[in-house]
Amino acid sequence: MAENTSSGGGNTGLAFIVGAVVVVLAIVAYFVFVQGGMGGDTKKVDVDVNLPSVEAPKAG
Repeated sequence: MAENTSSGGGNTGLAFIVGAVVVVLAIVAYFVFVQGGMGGDTKKVDVDVNLPSVEAPKAG
């Protein structure tokens, strides 16, 4: 019976890619939860949207 003597070197690249993705996600999560490192200043955003009324054309 033949023995499998491969060392699994093909998985090294995949492990490197998965590790890089984990690091990038950790950095993104840090900035999301810290709110980008910005101070605690809150701004009041008051938006008022007034649209004209739209009626369907009369049939006939």
